[in-house]
Amino acid sequence: MESQKKMKIVCLGDSITYGFPFGPRVSWVSMLQQALGVEVINQGINGNTTTDMIGRFENSVSKHNPTHLIIMGGINDVICAESFDRICWNLREMIEKAREAGIEVILGIPTAVDEPYWEKLIMRIRRWMKDYAREHDLEVIDFAAAFYDENGNLKSELLLADGGHPDINGYRAMFDQIDLSIFA
Repeated sequence: MESQKKMKIVCLGDSITYGFPFGPRVSWVSMLQQALGVEVINQGINGNTTTDMIGRFENSVSKHNPTHLIIMGGINDVICAESFDRICWNLREMIEKAREAGIEVILGIPTAVDEPYWEKLIMRIRRWMKDYAREHDLEVIDFAAAFYDENGNLKSELLLADGGHPDINGYRAMFDQIDLSIFA
């Protein structure tokens, strides 16, 4: 009888996966590792777009042979004026690569940005990600929900002065959005 592969999670993303500006020890990724007691590899790189993430997929994901992959990206794409179609194509490519390798994919819904124009564009990406996840039976972690109150108002107190990166309480609020049972 073959023993079950030990759970290993790779978190692929940008600065909000990395834990900017505090570093990985303060990130939601570190909190997830502590909560689950399994290996969780932080592959967040500051400034990364989804195109960057595809470019490093082999080194950042495949070589670690994870059981699970959390993908979160898109905000830097929007800031760099990447097209909606390209962002969706990139996300779909990463999801398909992972699934072909037998990796369980979880989509991390991008966080809030306190800039109305960018936020409007990011909302479209969030909707697409949720729809795609529903259609393809993928789990979702709605990190964006941590940054809105019950009336849909932005909780800017959870963001740094730049309006885009979580503060320490924001990273904790992100972790609180994770339903740990999706890893059971």
